[in-house]
Amino acid sequence: MSTLRALDRVIFGVDVHSGNIRGDAPSYAVVAFDGENTDRDVVSYRKLRRLIEREEPAIVATDNVYELAADKDALVGFLRELPDTTTLVQVTGAERPEPLSRVASRHGIPYGKEPMKEAEAAARLAASNVGSEVTAFTNTTRVKVSRGRSTGKGGWSADRFTRRIHGAVRRRAREIESKLDDASLEYEMDVTEKYGGYANAVFTVEATPDEIPVSATRVGDIRVEIERERTDGIEFHPLAKRRDYVIVGIDPGTTTAVAVVGIDGEVLDVWSTRTADTAEVIEWLIQRGRPFLIAADVTPMPGTVESFRRSFDAAGWTPERDLAVDRKLHRTREESYDNDHERDALAAALFAHDDRADQFARIARKVPARIDREEVIARVVGDGESVEAVLASLSDEEPEEEERSEHTPRELSEEERRIRDLERRVERLRSHAEELRGTIDERDEVIEALEGDLEAARSDERRRARERREVRRLEREADRLRGEREEAREERDALAEKLERLKELWKLDHSNFADVSEKRQGLVSVKPVEKFTLAAIERTDEEYGLIEGDVVFLRDASGAGRKTAERLAETEPRVVLKHGGLSDAAEDVLFERSIPVGPASEVRIQEVDELAVARERDVEAVIDDWHERAAERRREQNTAMVDRLISEHRVENGG
Repeated sequence: MSTLRALDRVIFGVDVHSGNIRGDAPSYAVVAFDGENTDRDVVSYRKLRRLIEREEPAIVATDNVYELAADKDALVGFLRELPDTTTLVQVTGAERPEPLSRVASRHGIPYGKEPMKEAEAAARLAASNVGSEVTAFTNTTRVKVSRGRSTGKGGWSADRFTRRIHGAVRRRAREIESKLDDASLEYEMDVTEKYGGYANAVFTVEATPDEIPVSATRVGDIRVEIERERTDGIEFHPLAKRRDYVIVGIDPGTTTAVAVVGIDGEVLDVWSTRTADTAEVIEWLIQRGRPFLIAADVTPMPGTVESFRRSFDAAGWTPERDLAVDRKLHRTREESYDNDHERDALAAALFAHDDRADQFARIARKVPARIDREEVIARVVGDGESVEAVLASLSDEEPEEEERSEHTPRELSEEERRIRDLERRVERLRSHAEELRGTIDERDEVIEALEGDLEAARSDERRRARERREVRRLEREADRLRGEREEAREERDALAEKLERLKELWKLDHSNFADVSEKRQGLVSVKPVEKFTLAAIERTDEEYGLIEGDVVFLRDASGAGRKTAERLAETEPRVVLKHGGLSDAAEDVLFERSIPVGPASEVRIQEVDELAVARERDVEAVIDDWHERAAERRREQNTAMVDRLISEHRVENGG
């Protein structure tokens, strides 16, 4: 699909072109639709995934999601890899999809049996808000901050390394916490505290990944993982939310209260306001359903309630006489409300339902199972139509009962009924518009006063928000400084311990050396290295320092190579005392650099913790012995070299 353009709100329609997802190498017909133009191509499954990842369409639409995944587990994997802003939609329904041809015909969408035409039909249906969103994830996202590498074990260097990583995890967690606060997202934070900071921190955020101002990363010592929480299974949610028919009770006045009750008598919502105008109340009601019966708790119906009734072209209900307070209290005793106004509106809606409940039941008994009963009830009650007429207009087939019906001399055509309904609605809207114009002036005055109050409230809220942000910033800064203080204290304690051990080096009790004078002269410090490895040399250098002229003691000299020996030779030690045998490569390097090497068994070494001293005389003896052996080795090397040159000369001159 080389000509595909990245358009706003582009929709992909997808259908199997050949093969099968459960078989080998399926191909797909893909249609990109932006509301006006289409772009078509046939691609492999792998290319389809790359295309979705690159273009990030708003919707990927298909008539059957299991054409894209072999089973539920594979479908979950497909959904997990979709871009955060892309939705998978099955345009033929939920768990029991309809034939695509039937859905397309019902919505007036062109349809053909070829895969490319089916893909285009799926795209156009999704653009018309037809179908169900397929999801396997909730709107809760888990953000985990953890170590990006193992901390290892052992030694002061490892401790400092561990503290540094844990401190970095804590700092990154606090940065994420600050970003979530700034984005006003709800979240819970769970941390695992470890030496020097956090081992990990887990944020459970009430948002999708694209709403969270944090991305998954792995940099250095820190790893940030982002994962949406799974649902119990695959879920289907209709794109177009169904608005049910409802009964509305209204209590007008300085405080307007509104209650919404379903046809089954269930209380759906209650609301009251002192500031909202008629338009806002109407909008609130539209969001909760389609009112077909408007009720008041007094008779006759107040003018305000009557204007609402006309706005919705609904039927009206009032009691035979005003409802008494004790009756309203008794009828709403099991419901919740915040004030007397909400109670009155709720009572009006519930009494209206009770009064019409038998009528609802009679109508429902006449409605076949395949017909929406609520729509029939609403049209019979709200529009005054007969049950038979409503069923006739809703049924796909012409009912036989219509031929035997004798209650009307002539049935209006669909166009005539439409004209009649529109004329009635125009009259109601004109009347309502006149009433609304009369309230505009007083509303303007109220709006002006409220806007002044709102601006003052906003200014005060902005000030409080700045104060809250500053408090959070100072708290984070205080936490950071406390962490740095703790790290400094730990480093100070470690240095103090090191200093004490260094002091002990000069306070050793030399009672084991019989020939040492009272002034304890003739001793030399020895710097031990645990193993002849680069890590051990670096650790000794970091903790005690290796300088020119040191006496180095290798507790285990085996296994070192040329590189390790060169690292030790760089410090130019006076002599190297060893336990165990050196490798040939290491011995050659030290010999070439003229660094004396001798057995530690010939020198008496006294140790305190990780520090040690030895007699100067023993060290000198080892050095002298090495020089003698080195001179002999050089003589042998020279002799061997002369013999080799003579041999080569003889060969070149023919013997």
